Amino acid sequence: MDRQWWQRLHGFPPLVWIILLGSFFGRGTYFMVWPFLAILLYEKFQLGAAEIGLILSASAVGAALLGFYVGALSDRCGRRNILLVGTAINGFAFVLLAVAGTLPVFILAMTLCSIGRAVWEPPASALVGDLVRDKQSRELALQFRYFLINVGAALGPIIGIAAGLNAQQSTFGLTALSYLLLCVGFFWGFSRTESGRIAHRRRDSETTLGSTLSVLKSDHVFLVVIAANVLTLFIYAQMDSSLVQYLTRAQAPALVQLISAMILVNALTIVLLQFPLLQMMRGIGVNGRIVIGLAILAVGQVWFATNPLDWFAGWMGATFVVSLAEAILFPTMSVQIDRLAPDHLRGSYFGASSFYSLGWSAAPLVGGIVIQWWSGPALYWLMFGLCGVVFLLYRLTPRLSRPQWKAAEDMSVADVPVAVS
Repeated sequence: MDRQWWQRLHGFPPLVWIILLGSFFGRGTYFMVWPFLAILLYEKFQLGAAEIGLILSASAVGAALLGFYVGALSDRCGRRNILLVGTAINGFAFVLLAVAGTLPVFILAMTLCSIGRAVWEPPASALVGDLVRDKQSRELALQFRYFLINVGAALGPIIGIAAGLNAQQSTFGLTALSYLLLCVGFFWGFSRTESGRIAHRRRDSETTLGSTLSVLKSDHVFLVVIAANVLTLFIYAQMDSSLVQYLTRAQAPALVQLISAMILVNALTIVLLQFPLLQMMRGIGVNGRIVIGLAILAVGQVWFATNPLDWFAGWMGATFVVSLAEAILFPTMSVQIDRLAPDHLRGSYFGASSFYSLGWSAAPLVGGIVIQWWSGPALYWLMFGLCGVVFLLYRLTPRLSRPQWKAAEDMSVADVPVAVS
């Protein structure tokens, strides 16, 4: 990071730092055990792969709908109480996971985890926009939050394995503790800072869910962006469970070592390259960054489709390319929503971005069907074609209308996701 970035980071209000650090510790402790949850369910309840997959993904649609509603609610009632409720739900859910002894309690706890995340994420992202008024500083805060989330996700499993905590149910208690500390931090932050008192006030008592839906329906650019980004998440997620299914069915050599190495490459790429990439692209608008990331993602799909099964280095290269696309696309998507959202509906817009999870949750099911009926390469050629669909959706946006807000009028053309020339 250059000196100007450090100055911007130093100037963040206390509540923004609480969100940033809470995101890091919450996600790090979460990933100490969450990747091994399938092992827990298999060993504790002898569930089959399909049953485990159903349990892990069943609440995704409900969580996406709840995330939108909560985001809209935070616009009307303020962020404080919503964030505290979301933090408390997360803490309680992980306490349940730590002590659950029966399958229904496990399912309840995992459902509460999805609900807590849906309640917490939209107002947390919106609060960053409320408190950091400078556009460049706000973009840095959103980028830094995604960076810390990925550092936590990368370090969590490593620390868990090194400490002998992997696949031990009691480790969820550490995650619950991190959310308890986060809750205390929010109480302190909201009570001790002027920014907290501002963010605590009701933002717009006239805003209702119905009026918010009406506005979103009229923002055709935003609706197309949501559809495009749902597809983008769907494409990217094929590197997760679908790729494992493909390599397992094809009996790739040294499968465990291969998958472990791919996870490591993905984590290191995000942690080491996100901010250098941001530095390189700071003169490029949001739309340009997304198009570059999408092009790199498409190259990764072709590489996955054509890589020889026994070429270990090739799988590492393809993983690196897709991870590079992730480092560009995912944090830029948060910036994109922030740029599109008017101040009085920022929570609603971030809430609507919860629908991205539909793309992620649908990926294992669709990917598994394509692999079973056709093949792994066929799946990734299909994903390459979907990259073209996303590209066309972005080309469509300049022909679409937006409501006329002052915030929207102040944005430069480069900041709005418009057509690629």
